[in-house]
Amino acid sequence: MNDAPKKAGPVQPVASAQSTGVDFFGLGLNLVGLVAGILIWWLLTASGAVGLPRPPEVVSKFIEVIANGQLATDLMSSLARVLTGFLIGVITAIPVGFAMGWYTVARSLIDPYLQFFRMIPPLAIIPLAIVTMGIDETPKIFVIFLASFLASVVATYQGVISVDKTMINAARVLGAKDLTIFLRVIIPASTPFILVGVRIGLGSAWATLVAAELIAAQTGLGFRMQQAQLYYDLPTIFVSLITIGILGLAMDRILLAIERLLTNWQERV
Repeated sequence: MNDAPKKAGPVQPVASAQSTGVDFFGLGLNLVGLVAGILIWWLLTASGAVGLPRPPEVVSKFIEVIANGQLATDLMSSLARVLTGFLIGVITAIPVGFAMGWYTVARSLIDPYLQFFRMIPPLAIIPLAIVTMGIDETPKIFVIFLASFLASVVATYQGVISVDKTMINAARVLGAKDLTIFLRVIIPASTPFILVGVRIGLGSAWATLVAAELIAAQTGLGFRMQQAQLYYDLPTIFVSLITIGILGLAMDRILLAIERLLTNWQERV
């Protein structure tokens, strides 16, 4: 009898949700939470405990505004304002944040203004924006831009100053110049902070939308909510709220996917 141990063959990888990158358990919990929230909403409104519209009323209003094209018009108007203000804010904030983090002089010059405007809510800027920019699209986009810019620039600045000084010193010892250190060390190390700031800036842009559309808007989700408030049209308010939430969630998930792609070197829980 041959008692020699048999040579083990190669271990076959076991397919799992983790290996495919799809968290089916998390998605299932998301679905359960969504259904539970709708059921609680339905029960509370059916019992008369809260004076909110019932889910069927909101669904009926959704169908109505989709059929007459109102939702598409409002959605495109609001989306154009949010994307324009958000993109301008982020594109401006990233170089400013890098300059503040890398150059002490720039930090000293810009930081007082940055902290000053951070303390002022975007709603308070609206009267000044109307007086100086008129009532067309410019002041609406400016208010959204300001909210996005302030969130993104702080995160970028924090990312730059949080880079491990040991890596910078090691690069200098190896003969790297400032430009090489900036491109090969500072930018990769601060990217997670920047992307978190971009996500916060996106949330700020959507949160500022309703206030921005106070400025003589004729279309938009925020404008529609304000009009519905005058007539106590709760289903229309809910339609706009849900649409903003869905759009914001979808855009946030896109940014989250980009973040995972650009920072796949990070260990995640």
